[in-house]
Amino acid sequence: MANRGSCAAAAAILLMPLGFLVLSVRGETLLSAPLNVTIREIEVNSAVVTWEILEGDPVIGFAITQQKKDVRMLRFIQEVNTTTRSCALWDLDEDTEYIVHVQSVSMGGSSPPSEPVLFRTPKESEKLASQSPGEEDFAHAAQLRAGELIIIVVVLVMWAGVIALFCRQYDIIKDNEPNNNKDKAKNSSECRLFLKPTESHHQTTIVLTNCYHQPDGGLNSMK
Repeated sequence: MANRGSCAAAAAILLMPLGFLVLSVRGETLLSAPLNVTIREIEVNSAVVTWEILEGDPVIGFAITQQKKDVRMLRFIQEVNTTTRSCALWDLDEDTEYIVHVQSVSMGGSSPPSEPVLFRTPKESEKLASQSPGEEDFAHAAQLRAGELIIIVVVLVMWAGVIALFCRQYDIIKDNEPNNNKDKAKNSSECRLFLKPTESHHQTTIVLTNCYHQPDGGLNSMK
């Protein structure tokens, strides 16, 4: 009997460190459920879920379950090696209620799920109607600015075309000026010779007369 008691005592002593090790590991892996789970930026087909965790929890990621109300099908989203405290929910149906749970993830496992959060996506018509007047005014002002810019560009293009046409006509006029000057010089240098009889001894005198064109196409002579 004494031998059995001593063996039991020795076994207990040997198992005590192992028990402390198991308790310490369980204490390290035990996580608290995420707190203050909130749904933000609710759109027709998307939303953003945010949460907080207790300071000191060895969290390395998160897991989210998303479920339509009164529907058993679940969507499971998990991400590790991250410190983010938010996640986008996408591909949602409009005018539909959803239930969301969030869990923290550590090296030893996952925390209990958070308190369920219920939210509903709006209808497309409701979202359009809920736009603030400021947003509509901003969009209208942006359209007006775009129209003004188009008008300014059109006017500048027209002015550029007018200037280009004027420059072309000016070049044509400049090119024709030397030809006109040559014609004038040629006309002013033409001379005519004619014979003028004299009264004495029936002699004939050669008279040189400078000629030039009149505006009406006639000729004037200058002795």
